[in-house]
Amino acid sequence: MEKALEHKMWENEEIKNMFLALGVTKGTEEDSKALNVEKLRYGKIIIMTDADVDGSHIATLMLTFFFREMKALVENGHIYLATPPLFQYKKGKVERYCWTEAERDALIAEFGSKGAHIQRYKGLGEMNAEQLWETTMNPETRILRQVTIESAAEADRIFSMLMGDDVPPRREFIEKHATYAKIDA
Repeated sequence: MEKALEHKMWENEEIKNMFLALGVTKGTEEDSKALNVEKLRYGKIIIMTDADVDGSHIATLMLTFFFREMKALVENGHIYLATPPLFQYKKGKVERYCWTEAERDALIAEFGSKGAHIQRYKGLGEMNAEQLWETTMNPETRILRQVTIESAAEADRIFSMLMGDDVPPRREFIEKHATYAKIDA
């Protein structure tokens, strides 16, 4: 998206459909970054991706788009990230979801691994409908992280670095911040 020609992006059917579904319209030719949100159909726009490196990449692409083209939605607190679990731990009557390896390890330390069934979710598609509802979609139990912009200049710098052509800074950022990412040398 960062490299796409502006007119090419607006010709994309998925982009058009996103604007249509949300009920927002882009600004005038003089101010193409302005966004008319008067007819926004949703209070929360939730980005839901797999809890792995690919999912993080997709979320980053979506966040870049929202930051660059629909910034008002971010600034007004409408953008959220869903947080699906990474693991499910089952042993006897104990059945819990874990969002981090540390949570999984704590359960193993408390209840043991012998006789336990530990499932690593590689994607949302590995969950059945009930599990997906219970962990990620049910408003009573889901974990949503609201996307905020503490520093617009810093956010702009990070998005440009993550989506740009210069690989070494991106690699360094990923190695420092992505605890589960493995980068081939």
